[in-house]
Amino acid sequence: MTPDAIGWVATAVFSLSYLSKSGSTLRRVQAMAAILWIVYGFAISAKPVIVANVIVAAAAIGSTLGARARE
Repeated sequence: MTPDAIGWVATAVFSLSYLSKSGSTLRRVQAMAAILWIVYGFAISAKPVIVANVIVAAAAIGSTLGARARE
């Protein structure tokens, strides 16, 4: 898969997250999109893209796990 294709898939996944009806689904889908953006960042050697999305993925995964722990 080309870097551009990875970027477009990441964009689509992130955009689809806004169709989620539950907060936990929204966070999981956004975490997946962030992981795709990390792969894209490595493919184009863009450290800011990588670092920003590591932060986003960690926040999304952390808040999802935190929400599960509170249930």
